[in-house]
Amino acid sequence: MTSTSAPNSRQLRPTGRLLPEDSRRHHRSLLLFRYGPASRADLARSSGLTRVTVSDVVADLVAEGLLAEDADPVQGRVGKPPVLVRIDAAARQIVAVDLSVDGEVQGALVDLAGRVETRRRLPLEGRRGEDAVALVHALVRDLVGRASRPLLGIGVGTPGVVDAAGVVIDAPNLGWHGTPLAAGLAAAYDVPVFVANDANAAALGEHTFGDTGDGGLMLLRVGTGVGAGLILEGALLHGHRSAAGEIGHVVVDPAGAQCACGRRGCLETVLAVPHLRAAGPEALASIGEQLGVVLAPVVGTLNLHELVLSGPLDLLDGPLREAADRTIRERTMPVSGEELVVRTSALGDDVVLVGAAVLVLAGQLGVS
Repeated sequence: MTSTSAPNSRQLRPTGRLLPEDSRRHHRSLLLFRYGPASRADLARSSGLTRVTVSDVVADLVAEGLLAEDADPVQGRVGKPPVLVRIDAAARQIVAVDLSVDGEVQGALVDLAGRVETRRRLPLEGRRGEDAVALVHALVRDLVGRASRPLLGIGVGTPGVVDAAGVVIDAPNLGWHGTPLAAGLAAAYDVPVFVANDANAAALGEHTFGDTGDGGLMLLRVGTGVGAGLILEGALLHGHRSAAGEIGHVVVDPAGAQCACGRRGCLETVLAVPHLRAAGPEALASIGEQLGVVLAPVVGTLNLHELVLSGPLDLLDGPLREAADRTIRERTMPVSGEELVVRTSALGDDVVLVGAAVLVLAGQLGVS
């Protein structure tokens, strides 16, 4: 299935602290995504780079097919029109994989502007451990075979704690513990692979291509499990041992249901999609209040501006969101709650897929 709708794209931003050896990569990221379409002279003025540097970097990017050139047909202008350069969104494709959806693995081919092109889905059917890894490989193999343009890389958003090397340290719902997902995919397909927690990927997708404003952003991803991604002052928060945002395993009821992590009464046992559907519509407001109680200290501590709920809209966008919003405001100071925005994701069901693509854009082109 092909989607032609484009997300409401924000300009991508360079990330990370610069070392001298990173300057060329930084220059490429500036000229690829931060400005344009623009002339070379405009790029030099906007970026602060010299015209010689801009000319050299643009020439390289045009030669690689990442930038395209167009004449600017300005009416009334005398003389030769300036040549504008812009990112060629169709120059490469990205294989993006979302493992957060209840009961299935899904993936897509995504262009450089975050537009989802070809989609594929495979039923999970209870697979865990190496069987689940094999299913991910089958999905990626299918998408690689359907690619019509060179691949920039593979991005994966998965439940669980994931380290910087793409090892899934712990994903109870998939039976993964110390699973080297990135290394296995890279060895099989010989392209760069980037793996991150699904909520972190979704937060990056929302931050880059969604409808976010200024200030701190927390994205709560609700699927088979529950997790959160946090972006503060423009940077993704990883935390100690890459476990920031694991709010799904905060205990809300010590006498509650058994959780996949081995404890009882985690937030995930109440808020994950299977439990929400089992509880029924009449319980959504009550669950929203529980969520608000859990999130109020986070909002108050970090002074977040936006709380984004990501998951099935029929469950999240209504009584649950309204109750969570109301409870957070009741339990935080006005300075924290008055301007808080509690909403659902602007990218809808594609937020993790788009975020997985951003992982590749960041890793390969230095932007997010």
